[in-house]
Amino acid sequence: MENKILGLLLTIVTLPIFAVNNSLMNKTEKNVIDGVTFTSPDGHLKVNIKGEKQLSYTIYEGTVADVEGVYAIDNNISMEFEGLKQGKYTISAPKHVKESFTAMNYKLTSFTGEYNQVIAKNSNGVNVEFRIYNEGVAYRFFTTSTKKEWKVKNEVAEFNFPNDNIAYLPYSTSTSNPKSTAFQSTYDVAPLSQTKSTEAFLPAMVDCKKAKVTILETDVEGYPGMFILPGNKKLALGVNIYGLCADFAKYPKSFTTSPWRMQRYVAETEDFIAKGKGQRTFPWRILAISHDDTEMPTNTLAYQLASPSRLKGNLSWIKPGKVAWDWWNDWGLTGVDFSSGINQQTYKYYIDFASKNGIEYIILDEGWYVPKSGDMLTVVPELDLPELVKYGKSKNVDIILWTVFNVLDDQLDEACEKYSKMGIKGFKVDFLDRFDQDAVDMAYRIAERCSKSKLVLDYHGVFPPQGITRTYPNVINFEAIFGMEEVKWTQRVKHEVNGRMVDEPEKNMPEFDVTFPYLRGMVGPVDFTPGGMRNATKNDFQPVYSNPVTMGTRCHQLAHYIVHESPLTMLADNPTIYMKEQECTDFITSLPTVYDEMQCVAGEVGKYIVMARRQGKKWYLAGQTNWDSRDIKVAFDFLPSGNYKATIFQDGTNADKNASDYSVRTINVDRSTILNMHLASGGGFAIKIN
Repeated sequence: MENKILGLLLTIVTLPIFAVNNSLMNKTEKNVIDGVTFTSPDGHLKVNIKGEKQLSYTIYEGTVADVEGVYAIDNNISMEFEGLKQGKYTISAPKHVKESFTAMNYKLTSFTGEYNQVIAKNSNGVNVEFRIYNEGVAYRFFTTSTKKEWKVKNEVAEFNFPNDNIAYLPYSTSTSNPKSTAFQSTYDVAPLSQTKSTEAFLPAMVDCKKAKVTILETDVEGYPGMFILPGNKKLALGVNIYGLCADFAKYPKSFTTSPWRMQRYVAETEDFIAKGKGQRTFPWRILAISHDDTEMPTNTLAYQLASPSRLKGNLSWIKPGKVAWDWWNDWGLTGVDFSSGINQQTYKYYIDFASKNGIEYIILDEGWYVPKSGDMLTVVPELDLPELVKYGKSKNVDIILWTVFNVLDDQLDEACEKYSKMGIKGFKVDFLDRFDQDAVDMAYRIAERCSKSKLVLDYHGVFPPQGITRTYPNVINFEAIFGMEEVKWTQRVKHEVNGRMVDEPEKNMPEFDVTFPYLRGMVGPVDFTPGGMRNATKNDFQPVYSNPVTMGTRCHQLAHYIVHESPLTMLADNPTIYMKEQECTDFITSLPTVYDEMQCVAGEVGKYIVMARRQGKKWYLAGQTNWDSRDIKVAFDFLPSGNYKATIFQDGTNADKNASDYSVRTINVDRSTILNMHLASGGGFAIKIN
C-alpha cells in the first residue's frame, strides 16, 4: 500500500511538468516553481527540478509511479552565503553537449561524454548548473556576483530515496572527531533506516534494486569536501523518505600539533564552511546511475567534470611505474651481512633489486628525516642522500621521499628546490586526515608548486581524489582506501553468526577487495599497496607486523595489479621474498601500471570482479572473489578478432588449505573462448594475453 501511495504522491509533487523532447527544445526560460522535467540524451533518465527560493530535484526513469525506478526524490539543494538573501529561480532551455577527452594516467586514454545541460538562474546571482548524462546526473552551484569577498555559511545537499534501500557507507574511523579521519574504512552495508549517526565519506552507494546510485563529488577546490549523515524524513500523507544529507567541516580558526610527526590538527573552527573572492564555480555533486554492477568501475563522470589539466608543455617527466617499497615489509631483509633498516646499505639493496627487476622507483618512507623534528630539509646521519640518488640513477632507479602534508607545506619552496636539484623525483605525502577548505587548499598548493619543479606526488593519508588528478596530473596516485597495510593490525574476533560462534578476521579484506573497485574506483587511482607473497586462508590468517601476511591467495594478490587503477603501484613485500618467488615477481613487473582501455567483464559488488585492461595490442585479465570460493565462466569476447596466447596464473588445487598455492599454464585463446575458472576462498586469477 505504501508504494501505491508513494507512486501517487510522486505524480502529484512533480506535476505539472514541462517535458522536453531532445529533438525539439523550447528556447524560452521558464519559472521553475511548478516543476520542469528534462531527460538524458538517450531519453532514459528524467530529472524533475522544482522550487522558487529553494530548488529540489527528483531523478527517475519510466514513470514516477514505478517506485523502483525513482533514484532520488525531492532532494533539496541550496547554498547559504553570509549577508546574501535568497532570490527566485528561473530555468533555461536545455542545451545538448558532446565532448571528447584525452586523459593522462587514467583508466582510459580517450573517451566521449554526452549530456543535456540546463541552468537554474537565481536573481541573487547564485545559480545552479544541471547536467543529465545517460550514466547519471550532476549539478553544481556557481556565482555571477561581483562581490569581492564571500563566505558560505552552509550548503544543503539531500539524497532521498522512496524505499529503505541497502546503503554502502564508509564511516569515519574517529569517534572523538569524525571529520578528522584518514579515509581508510571498509563499507558498512545496511538499510538506510539503520545508518549510523556519524559521518560517512564519499563515494557512497545506495542499491535501488533496478539500479545502483553512487554519490560522488568532483572538482573540490577552494571548498571543503562532503561528508554525509542520515537524513530520513516524511513527506505529505506520512510517507517515509529514507535519505542522507551533506555535512561539511567548518573553516579552521586555529590548529594544534602532534609532537610525534608534527602533524597539524584543527583546534577551533569558524562559523562558516568556506570563503573566497569574486565569481567562481563550486564542486560538482554527482549521482551515478548503474543498471549493471559492471558499469560502475568504468564510469568516468568524476573525471569528465573535473577541471582540465593546468600543466602545459612536455609532461614526459610525469612517469608512472612500480615502486620497491620499504615500510609494509618493515625493511625486513634476510640473508644479508648488514643490519637492515634506514641506512645506506639497505636502500642500495632495494635499488639493486628494483634495477634487476625493471622497477622504476624506490620510496624512502618514514624515518629518512626525524619525524618529530618537522624538518624535512635535514636528513638523518645514517643516509647520504645525494650519493644514494646518484647510485640509483646509475641503476635506472629513481627515488621518492615520504613526508607529512603540513611539514612539506611549511617548507614547500625550499624542499622543492633542494630535492629536485638533487635528483629526487617526487614526494609521498601523508597524514592530512581532514577535509576542510584549508586542507583542500594545501593539497592544491602542493600540487601546483611541485609541478613547477617537475616532482610527482603520491597523496597518502588523504581524502579521496575528487578531481585533482585531472587538474594536476603530477598527482599520480591517491590512498583514501582501506589498503593492504591494514592487515598488519587486523585482529581475529569471536562473535555469533546465525546462532553459532565463529572465529575470523575482524576486517573482511577479500570482500572489501571486490567492493571498492566498483565504488572508490569511480573517482580515481588507489594506492592500495599490493603484492604480499606470504598468503593466508581465512582460518590461518593472523596479524603480523614485521613479516605481514595477506588475506586470501597468492593469485588474489597478483590480480590486484590488473583490477586496480594505480599508475604508481607498490611492491609491498621485501626484496628477499620476491627473489625467492621470482616467477610471481616476473609476472608483476611485466604488467603495465597505465592502460589504454578497461572493461569490467563480469562481477557483482561485494562478491567478485573480473576486469580486462588493454595496453597497445596486449590485453590483461584478472578476477577476484570474496571469502566464498566460486566457479565462474570467463568469456574472452572483449578481444578483437585473431588468435592469442594467454599465460594464466590461477589458484592451485590446494589453495583452500595453503593460500600460497598457485598454478601457471599457457593456452591459445580467441574471442570465442570461454574458460571455466575455479576461485578458491579469497582467491583470484591473473592472465596476460598477447
